[in-house]
Amino acid sequence: MDLHLKIWRQKERNAAGKLETYTLTDLNPHMSFLEMLDTLNEQLITHGEVPVEFDHDCREGICGQCGMMINGMAHGPLKHTTTCQLHLRSFKDKDTITIEPFRSAAFQVKKDLKVDRSAFDRIISSGGFVSINTGQAPDATVIPISHELAESAFDSAACIGCGAGHCSNTEACEVECPQGISVLNIARMNFEYNKALFFKKK
Repeated sequence: MDLHLKIWRQKERNAAGKLETYTLTDLNPHMSFLEMLDTLNEQLITHGEVPVEFDHDCREGICGQCGMMINGMAHGPLKHTTTCQLHLRSFKDKDTITIEPFRSAAFQVKKDLKVDRSAFDRIISSGGFVSINTGQAPDATVIPISHELAESAFDSAACIGCGAGHCSNTEACEVECPQGISVLNIARMNFEYNKALFFKKK
């Protein structure tokens, strides 16, 4: 399949950016979106041009690093799918795809599609850690936990920290979430985080 790409190119944070157009031909529809960007970068390097910078890590839908705006939607057209798990078969031959970085005051563009995630990383790391020997894991049946409570805990643990959608009354966070986490659960996590900050200041 052939695709026309309009990709945001920006040399650095303070530089002016613009959409550059590229065309890729003979792509495999089963190729992932990031593999398609890899193919583009190989061609750019071959022609002595600067490759497109973008974030990624696990490429397994776990780390949340690969977030970008695809045709105006976080992660692309498929619900509950990260960018790295999005495949070209979700698009049509000869499609034009617009690819931009996340637009947010907190996620300032560093270069091209790569954004500064340090503000979001500080929120995640503020949860703290335990540096003592806690012994072996207790038997799963020692503390009885209801099925509903366990499922709710799993919903919170499913967050991969992609930072795609801001929690609001419009439920945008639930719509953009690649893990499909309920807005009720996201609101609860925000409440617990803000409560922890309040008591920490005291």
